Amino acid sequence: MFQTAVLRRFELFKPVIAAVNGVALAGGCEIVLATDLRLATPEASFGLSEAKRGIVPGAGSLARLARQIPYCEAMRIMLIGDAIPAAEALRIGLVNEVVPREQLLPRALELAAKLAANGPLALRKIKEAVLRSGGRPLEEAFDIEDECARVVMRSEDAREGPRAFMEKRPARFVGR
Repeated sequence: MFQTAVLRRFELFKPVIAAVNGVALAGGCEIVLATDLRLATPEASFGLSEAKRGIVPGAGSLARLARQIPYCEAMRIMLIGDAIPAAEALRIGLVNEVVPREQLLPRALELAAKLAANGPLALRKIKEAVLRSGGRPLEEAFDIEDECARVVMRSEDAREGPRAFMEKRPARFVGR
């Protein structure tokens, strides 16, 4: 159950949005690291304070954080253990946007609507390719990219998207 809660050893190829309005420390931060698009309010803070307690952030952060932000920033967060404010999280690329509290949920829903308007098969395969190819030699990564692209390019959605564009209408994707 814990592994699933932090999206660890659980293949989820659907995009996940985090909207943080408060403190995301330790396990809360580890959950954020398992997401794809991240919003925060100016009051939000992030951190992995486990080292201060003599333990490690072992719910995915050791494997994920240095792949997501610069190495030295990741090591500072994990080794020092101090919380960082939302503005700093934005600067180092830990979050995508900092928005006023009253705009947090509307902005998250806006992003969700934009995702929902895109081809669901394309979204799944983009995320799958990125996750599966991370850290692999370039040739292996290209093979994974080719495999995922082949599935999408043979789909009904790959025919519908360009057709809808040419006909100047919204696409009607079916996920196949």
